Parts: sequence; structure tokens; C-alpha cells
Amino acid sequence: MKLQWFILFLLSTYLISVVDGQKDMTDFLLKQITIQAEMNNTLHFREYGDGEEPQKYDFVIIGSGSAGSVIANRLSEVPQWKILLLEVGREATGFSDIPFLAPALQFTDLNWGYTMEKQEGVALGMVNQRMPWPRGKALGGSTIINYMLYVRGNKEDYNNWEKMGNPGWGYKDVFKYFVKSEDAMLAVNDTGYHGKGGYQTVQDVPFRTESAHAWVKACQEAGYKYVDYNGKQQLGVSYVQGTITNGRRCSVEKAFLRPAKNRPNLTILTGARATKILINPVTREAYGVEYIRRGRTYTAMAEKEVISSAGAFHSPQLLMLSGIGPKDQLQSLNISIIQDLQVGQKMYDHLTFLGLLFSVNESITIRTEDMFSIKSFIEWKFGRGPYTDLGGVESFTYIKVKEEEPISLPDIELLFIGLGLHTDAGALIRKSFGLTDESFNALWKPLIGKPGFQVFPMLLHPKSYGKIKLTSKDPQKDPIFYGNYFTDPQDEDMRTFIASIREVQRIVNTSPSLQKYGAKMVPWSIAGCESEEFDSDDYWRCGLQHLAQTLHHQVATCKMGPKEDPEAVVDHELKVYGIKKLRVADSSVVPLPIGAHMNAPSIMVGEKAADMVKEEWKKINKDSL
Repeated sequence: MKLQWFILFLLSTYLISVVDGQKDMTDFLLKQITIQAEMNNTLHFREYGDGEEPQKYDFVIIGSGSAGSVIANRLSEVPQWKILLLEVGREATGFSDIPFLAPALQFTDLNWGYTMEKQEGVALGMVNQRMPWPRGKALGGSTIINYMLYVRGNKEDYNNWEKMGNPGWGYKDVFKYFVKSEDAMLAVNDTGYHGKGGYQTVQDVPFRTESAHAWVKACQEAGYKYVDYNGKQQLGVSYVQGTITNGRRCSVEKAFLRPAKNRPNLTILTGARATKILINPVTREAYGVEYIRRGRTYTAMAEKEVISSAGAFHSPQLLMLSGIGPKDQLQSLNISIIQDLQVGQKMYDHLTFLGLLFSVNESITIRTEDMFSIKSFIEWKFGRGPYTDLGGVESFTYIKVKEEEPISLPDIELLFIGLGLHTDAGALIRKSFGLTDESFNALWKPLIGKPGFQVFPMLLHPKSYGKIKLTSKDPQKDPIFYGNYFTDPQDEDMRTFIASIREVQRIVNTSPSLQKYGAKMVPWSIAGCESEEFDSDDYWRCGLQHLAQTLHHQVATCKMGPKEDPEAVVDHELKVYGIKKLRVADSSVVPLPIGAHMNAPSIMVGEKAADMVKEEWKKINKDSL
């Protein structure tokens, strides 16, 4: 603990010198993060599955993320069933518990470190014009490195799933699973819309800046109601709800695996990379999983089912490696084809825009001295202070800029950020977004040492979509990722973004609550857009080409849909078409992008999948429950 305090003292001291001298402290900061991570590993890291484990199970689950951890917990409630959970990553250290330092975790081995393939006219302001696509590599998956934002989505999103031919996935059906998993402690919430006593804690953030209060008031002054966005209606403004416990990250590893890990019928293996789902080509039945651990290859047999919960990137990769995927792609890699399905051929994502930066004339935002100080650390130890802040995200406003039905379905989420990418003098936050020095210096550097906030509009229902491509039959070679952002023929995504920027400007410029602090958009241009008339639509179009950024919500790579849907990979029971005893249960099955951050919906998918598995095997063997 003394070493932690010493590191934070060094950080705070050096950061002051950075602000004064305009230096780049990135190397120093990351070195200190590495030191603390190594210290935590030495003191706290414990590998799961140290001994030789039995290789025959009822269920083998691949991946311990938002859905996989839930499924492992729920299936192991049946004492007669033997469960194996495979996770390629390790157990996280205490450093990940600090919500405010979420951006730092992207520079550790808890992140796969993927980047999107270069695309013309996209990510022009990022290093090598490639957008970082972080993904959790740990026990708990991406809930170890995410920003802990708990958002279920809009009821119309789920009703649309049902209309697409997925019975049992309408809002009335999935709602009970959101409630089941939740242990909510919220000051403002709609009665009957939240759960108590579930595994996943959902709480208000203990720390809020005055700028966040001003933003919430400003939105109300602009005509938006204050709402519980996980309650009766989503359109409106609210403070964020987070998957935290007393100011600390509450990952699905903490929430679902720790209470279950000592059950004698549950085996958890870390450092275990699934390389292939074993399928009998005659019976077309999954019967096990091949995985690598400590340099050796093992086979885990599954008598009942294999369940892939490896996520939107790795579930499609694993299916394709196992012979389930697009025929042409598998043939080109000499992978034996078992089932021709459109795995990975459509991938939606949520984009945001980093370029809306506002200055204020009072210190109502998070300050530089708040970011790396002993005082902030001590406050966090007692569950309060700026370190409990969710990476700067303090409020959501759900708005609708397009006049189309249904009127209750927002098309934009506005994330209010109670700081700017300049607040840490460009040391860390902007690095997590992959911004070049040129991009940072043009827009953010002039505001270093001064208070400012940002608003990130997020496009909830994009029309553009990308894909995943397998490049090798070697399971340890990464697939490649194509975002294909802003490629919809009608240019609707770009136009919706520009409309949302205009609405943010309206809120800020007309609000007495913000104008009393002199809130105004910074008047200097985004790098690369200097030739465009400032604040014109063409200027913002250029800005979006440079500074649009993923919020890591990729979906639909193993799309759920009816049999007649040529894009569908799994049915409404999450069973892979044409293959017995194999399901996919994670964000990859989500058929269309939804008005949510994907942790909460993925937990719901895990809860519902576990119930479907239990119900099916109860019918097959009445004595098993």
C-alpha cells in the first residue's frame, strides 16, 4: 500500500510539471502503471486450475465475459452437472478496481489490443489512421477494462428482435432477466424496474462534478425530462448508473464467478485458449473443445453442450476455425466445411465523436490535480472522490433528431464527460483513443491547465456495418476487423451525427445553468479541417472523418434470426444452425445495434441462455434437476 501511495505521489508531482512545461509524460505514466501492475501480480495473482483437471464435463463454456460468467454461475447451480469454464486471460489485479483509471487498463495485458483495418475517410486523426478496438482479455472479459456504464437499451429494440422472428426476445420476455441479475441501489429510479438481491450491483456514482449538475439542468431547460433511462422511458437526461460497489469496479468476475468458484462442480481454467470446437461430421454434433494451456493441447469433452461466450470477436473466429462459416472464406484457408453460415459477415458498432470540446470560466470540471493525487486515492479507499468517477462519464441524455417512428426510440445518446482530453495534459486518455500528436495539439492542447468538458454523441442505430475476416487456420493468428463506418448509401449515419452536434450546441448555448459559467465551444479548428468553414456542416463532416471513435459495442457477428434469414447463425434458442449441442451466447448474437452499452444486454443474454439450457435438459432428463 505504501508503494501505491508513493507511485501516486510521483504521478501527481510529475503531472504538475507536465502542465507547467507542456511535456509529454506518457512514458513515465505507463512505467508507473506497469510497476503497480507487476506489484499486484506478485501479491495477489492466483491462477485458476493449478492441478490436472478431469477432461469430461456436462457443459464446456468458452469465455468468462458478461454472458459466460453468468452461464457458468447459473448452470453450476445444478449440483449434478459438471461445468468447465475456459478463459484465455488471467485474473485481474486490484489496479482495475479504480473506475477513473479505466483508460489506463487498455495499456495492459488485460486488453487484446486490436485495431481496425485502415479505411479511407475514417480515423484520419488517429495513429496510422487505425482506430483502437479494445477488448478484455481477463477473467471477467471486457467488464475488467470497460467504463462500467449500465444501460439496458430501449424496449422497442427488443420488441424489434421479436418482430424479426426471434420469439421470446421481446421486451416483456427479457425484462425479467435484467431484473433477475441486478442488485440496484439508486437514489432515483422507477418503481418496479430494478432488481434487489441479484449478483450484479448497479449504483449511483459517489462523485459528481458541478459541471455534470449544470449539464443535467441545462438539458431540462432545453426540454428534456429527468428520467431513469433503465426504467419507463429512455428519452431524457439522467446521471449514469454504474456496475460499481462502493466506488469500486464490480466486474462479472466479482459479481457472478466469485460466489460460485468454490462449487465442487465448477472448474475454472485461466490461461486456456480455446482453439477449436470438436464436431462429429457424421452426426453433426458438438462433443468437446480443444484448447491450449501452458504450451500443451488438451481436449475437454462435453456430454451435453458446448457454449461459446467468447464475445463478438472470438465467437465468430472460433466457429470459423471449427468449420462453421462462409464457405468461400473457409475453403480459401483449407478449413473443412461443416456448416456454411454467414459468420462474421455483418458487424455493427456504436460510433461516438470526440470533437465537441467546451471551455468554462470556473473550475467546475475534474481538475488536473484531481487525476493523480494521494488525496484522490485516499478518498477512493473510502468509496468517494474523483477516482470513483467512471472514466469521466457522468450523465446520459437520450435524444431523437430524426422524425421517424417509433417516437419513443432515441437515435443518439449524449455522454457528458466532466473533463476533456486535455485534463491530463495529453498523457493517457487521448492515447487510449489512439489520437495523433497533431490531432491533440490542434484541438486540446490550447486548453491545458484550464477547465473544460466534453459531450460525446453516440449513434445508437447505425445503418453502416463492417465485418470480421479470418486470415489463417492458425487459431493464434488474429482475425482482421473492418469497421466500414459511414458507408451507408443514404449517408444517414453522417447526417444524424451532424444533427446531434447541432442539438448539443443548442443545449449549451441556450442554457442559463451552463451560460453562468461561460460555457462555449472552443473556437479553434480540428486538425485537418482548417480549410473548411468553422462550424459549417462540411466542417463537422470533416471532423467526424478525423475524430469519430468506437465505443466498443460490436454486435451481430453470430446473428440471431429465423431459419429463413440468410444472415442468421443461431436461432432464437441460440443454437447454431445445422449443429447439435452447440450454442452461442454473448453480444455476437444481438441481431441489430441497440440503444445500450453492451454489458447489461450481454448479462441478460447469459441469464436467458442459462434458463433455456436448464429447461431443455430438464425435459430430456427429468432427474437432472
